Amino acid sequence: MRDTIFISHATPEDNEFTVWLASRLELLGYKVWIDKKELLGGETFWETIESVIKINAVKFLLVYSKNICYPDSEEIKGGIQKEIDFAKDVIKNETLNDFFIILHMDDSGYNLFPGAKDLNQIPFNENWAEGLTALQKKLVRDNVPVTDIHELDEAAKWYLNNYLVKNPIIEKKELYYTNWWSVKSMPKSFFIMRYKNEKQANKVAADNENYLLVKDANCVTTFNKRLHTKIIDSFGNTSILPYEVFEITISELLQGYEKESFPSFRDAENHFKKLFKRTLHLFFKNKQLYWYDLSNKNMAYYHTYTSLPTSKVTFDFPYRENARPKTKNLLGKHLEVGKWHFAISAKPALSPFLGFHLRSHLIFTKSGYGAIDDKDLQHTHRRKKGKRMFNEEWRDLLLAFIKSLGDSEGEIILKTGTETDIVMKPSLEMFWSDYGYFDPKDLKRQELFIDDEREDFIQEQE
Repeated sequence: MRDTIFISHATPEDNEFTVWLASRLELLGYKVWIDKKELLGGETFWETIESVIKINAVKFLLVYSKNICYPDSEEIKGGIQKEIDFAKDVIKNETLNDFFIILHMDDSGYNLFPGAKDLNQIPFNENWAEGLTALQKKLVRDNVPVTDIHELDEAAKWYLNNYLVKNPIIEKKELYYTNWWSVKSMPKSFFIMRYKNEKQANKVAADNENYLLVKDANCVTTFNKRLHTKIIDSFGNTSILPYEVFEITISELLQGYEKESFPSFRDAENHFKKLFKRTLHLFFKNKQLYWYDLSNKNMAYYHTYTSLPTSKVTFDFPYRENARPKTKNLLGKHLEVGKWHFAISAKPALSPFLGFHLRSHLIFTKSGYGAIDDKDLQHTHRRKKGKRMFNEEWRDLLLAFIKSLGDSEGEIILKTGTETDIVMKPSLEMFWSDYGYFDPKDLKRQELFIDDEREDFIQEQE
């Protein structure tokens, strides 16, 4: 019975992706075969590979990157070519639905070997998780057999035991930091002002550009309902007034309400989130932070040497007695590219806390200011640097970033244009757990690098 997914890849260059993919597929319930002996420096006999492809494989996955070719050459490496040719022979001799699938890892052309462009290709070059989702849909559609969905088989066990960490989850009291950044206090209400037409709303927004507001169609949303606009016509000055003003309290927004007419709860939620997001954007802008447009139309905000001249931030850990403060760089030198910058994007949310759901990013610049336009280059260096960063470092960078936003008193105040501003908490939401683990350190992770990556890592540390 064909029940095994065979993964062909270049060793050692694509080892990390291959074992990541194998472990994820097995956690999803699929039976996977990868050449673990070769990964560990041993030797696998061709008869074993041939048998798996010919008899057991239901899918042949090729990790498709420039690494399958010899350096500075368009010739496919011997071992890879042998597996490709044998998979093609299997297809000729048997009727198999989309047996050969290419996992496209980088910007390589679509025809590294004859017939490659005619095969099913799934993109993994932008995001591994998105590629896995697309691959899983394909496997489900083609009825690839699965076992118990949480059973760890050979590749997953090998990955967890030999490639990640050898420290299991243990019982210990440990404080965990979330990526939720909550509101400490804010105005009790906000207002949705509805005008007769969009032209009037545009005029009001333009004439009150110094106020915090957002315009959507013929509506203007603000914390301050005392907006003013006058137009001059042949009869003198005439004020533009909204024909409806809706005051919505934050408490009823958080509790929810039922209403069929405008503004429904969904209307109120959408208008508030746009206003809340605009408030944060203006705060970052006034702090002289730069921002980078992400592919999901969100923005990642980062410090430069203007907003953070020393590049360093010193912060304390909550609940730690007699703990020394810690200092982190939020930007610095990165190889030949120029500079790296820690950045965050923020998504407004009403639950589980009123505040922002934060995501961490790495942005690269040549001069320390404007981001490099080449998205592929950004992606390449994001993976190159990010793969060496563990949970502890991401946590510390995020804590340092939040700390960097405070004023001289440590307060983080988002101006609303009213007597009551939005005050954010000076740290992230946290919770205690009865279980924990030991995070691996960078020196141990270096053992997993191939030689040129290890040299890059050492260069960055210097």
